[in-house]
Amino acid sequence: MSGIEAKFKELAGEGRKAFIPYITAGDPDLETTARLIIELERSGSDIIELGVPFSDPMADGPVIQRASERALKNNVSARDCLDLVRQVRKQSEIPIVLFTYLNPLLAMGQDLIEGLRSAGIDGVLATDLAQEESAGFVEPIREAGIDTVFLVAPTSTDERLKLICEASTGFVYAVSRAGVTGVRESVSDAAARLVRRVRPFTDLPIAVGFGISTPEQAAEVWQQADAVVIGSRIVAEIEKLAGDPSLVEQVGALVRWLVSKRESRTEIRTSC
Repeated sequence: MSGIEAKFKELAGEGRKAFIPYITAGDPDLETTARLIIELERSGSDIIELGVPFSDPMADGPVIQRASERALKNNVSARDCLDLVRQVRKQSEIPIVLFTYLNPLLAMGQDLIEGLRSAGIDGVLATDLAQEESAGFVEPIREAGIDTVFLVAPTSTDERLKLICEASTGFVYAVSRAGVTGVRESVSDAAARLVRRVRPFTDLPIAVGFGISTPEQAAEVWQQADAVVIGSRIVAEIEKLAGDPSLVEQVGALVRWLVSKRESRTEIRTSC
């Protein structure tokens, strides 16, 4: 059983939905990122999405683009991200999903699979990897006991939803709306419709992300989905607090606020 699968099974037993924050590795620096992961777990996070800095983040809005730029100025690479997770594993076993584009992974060449495994990565989500072209990439990762997560979108046809769900393990990531990441005033109605459309094609938990930024929006998502993903709101706080010695503690307080409306007993779907 993978770390992600075990976490959702644990949450199912407790009747809780999952909270998944996104942060960019190396923003503002790798040492702070390690401290942030520990603080995010303490503050109520269940799984971490760790972004690999990339020069052309097509799926990301301005906030996360700027975070990637800051990390790249620190020369943070995919290998540095794996070294960071190795360091975190001395203190925490929280499931970590590497949120990336394909090129940084390909740049690691033959070292990729062993690097992922030895670092303690639980899942990989390559946002620009098409399901039709994924077999040669997915199979060795799965053989190493690491989940492969794929994105579904409101524009996906039922045929593609089926294919993507078949390629996913751990959970399915449902994009709440068309477009890039970023804070929005409300959750799109398309998110709930998409979750309902995905359910017939998989028993995996479904996480909803893109545009969620308040406890009320998170609670709305939890009514339909098994997990909520929040990135831009957290990354924007990291950007605002750059250089502040209380950055880690204040980000932890933000996360405690974001999860404050999570119900203690709600029905949760799981493949276990």
